Amino acid sequence: MTPTTPKALLATNFQFEKQIAFYRGKVRDVYTFEGGLLAMVASDRISAFDVVLPAGIPFKGQVLNQIANYFLDATKDIVPNWKIAAPDPMVTIGYQAVPFKVEMVIRGNLTGHAWRTYQSGKRSLCGVTLSENLKENQYFENPIITPTTKAALGSHDEDISREEILAQGIVSAEDYEKLEQYTHALFARGREMAQEKGLILVDTKYEFGKLADGSIVLIDEIHTPDSSRYFLQDGFDDCVQKGIQPKQLSKEFVRQWLIENGFQGKAGQSIPEMSSAFIESVSERYIDLFETITGKKFERATTENLEKRVENAIANFID
Repeated sequence: MTPTTPKALLATNFQFEKQIAFYRGKVRDVYTFEGGLLAMVASDRISAFDVVLPAGIPFKGQVLNQIANYFLDATKDIVPNWKIAAPDPMVTIGYQAVPFKVEMVIRGNLTGHAWRTYQSGKRSLCGVTLSENLKENQYFENPIITPTTKAALGSHDEDISREEILAQGIVSAEDYEKLEQYTHALFARGREMAQEKGLILVDTKYEFGKLADGSIVLIDEIHTPDSSRYFLQDGFDDCVQKGIQPKQLSKEFVRQWLIENGFQGKAGQSIPEMSSAFIESVSERYIDLFETITGKKFERATTENLEKRVENAIANFID
């Protein structure tokens, strides 16, 4: 690796003075501190088919963290969120909240999982009745909320209806009504912002939690290409009419590359080798996603002494 080659941050293993817990997810490393604070590091790990791939993607963590921060700042008038500051391009620090045990998935189009369910002959998704004779990717008359359970580590999220959530006492009726209101309002703002960039926000998910004072806040990421699906507006209607797939902005291109190389996360399959040229191409695609979604120029942060840079940013803020 030459000195000019950007480095990827695959994992962190910091120990801070006021740290009381550490958690590693598929993509994020999360540090918990005394006083109810969290530091979330968006690593350069990339996952597909529920598998973390062996090579990191330079700047991916920065892209996702900065997109999430862009939308957290743009929606805080709708619902308070967990963010306090972003002291490093790959770090967000905020309030620790107790997560609700459901993820609020909202869909504006009959796409992905919703379409596969519909195509199988079912006309109900998470308790929402779907009309007959719908086409793949077409708009719903109104966006629909299709919640999922918040899965334990190593298991998959499961569809669940509003009625089941309330009947099982997973969320109180009062809180769930607020979650639905926030979800619709956030999605409307997201679609409006996407439209200004020539995009369609197709579907996404929101996670919420409660602070110690009982207030509800938006947590985790929002409207990133890892948690959301975007279509290009240009040519979309024509694609729906002709039954062909619209152009989309997501990490779908990574999944397609894996499929073409014989990997779908199934037993006995090996992850294909990720060449330096492929890694660079994925990095550039993520940077393109950032610039298209936000309309801002991406400023590559230095990757020299990357771990130390991230560690110092967290330590200095917590101190």
